[in-house]
Amino acid sequence: MAEECGEVKFFGSGGSPYARRVQIALKLKGVEYKHFEEDIRNKSELLLKYNPVHKKVPVLVHNDNPIAESLIILEYIDETWKTHPILPLHPYHRALARFWSRFIDDKVLPAIQEAAWTVKEKEREKAIEEAREGLGYLEKELKGKFFGGDAIGIVDIAASYIAFWLPLVEEATALKLLSHDKFPKLHRWSQEFCSHPVVRDNLPPPARLLAFFKARYAAIAASK
Repeated sequence: MAEECGEVKFFGSGGSPYARRVQIALKLKGVEYKHFEEDIRNKSELLLKYNPVHKKVPVLVHNDNPIAESLIILEYIDETWKTHPILPLHPYHRALARFWSRFIDDKVLPAIQEAAWTVKEKEREKAIEEAREGLGYLEKELKGKFFGGDAIGIVDIAASYIAFWLPLVEEATALKLLSHDKFPKLHRWSQEFCSHPVVRDNLPPPARLLAFFKARYAAIAASK
């Protein structure tokens, strides 16, 4: 297909789980692209040009056509490059994959962030409960090696924060969410996902992220 050809640019930031989603999908598909690393504190003119609404990463630019928001980008990638489909072919299963991807972004990740970084104890306890509830739904939904079955799909990619970033946040903040006892399938899935060669090679250095999270938590604790 002619649309598959042409220049692909990707604007991301090393520690961004949303940007890493896009990189994982591009690598799974074998798409060649030019990478622009963004400093989120000093955004480039190109980023602001291509994403004037949200002014953030990730942004994919294909044949000079920009696409923003990670889940939308993932669907565009899947529709444009047909190798290694990350969305199911059946309409019902595609709808379910979209639902669970949005559920992760709209419900699970905000609860995890609130549980990790809030300074108010009651709000933190409520967020922990909500995060565990959300993880419980994902635990029940996970029926195979991956959410996508035997191969990584869009829900796995959407949940990459849970697999890689969450354990580092837990270590930095003494938060206990993704335990093997409570969520054995999710715990096993997180190890399988992070050890997949494409995923493993497209994750940020954990030591740097852990140091960042520890410093952030110390600053929050000091402000109490």
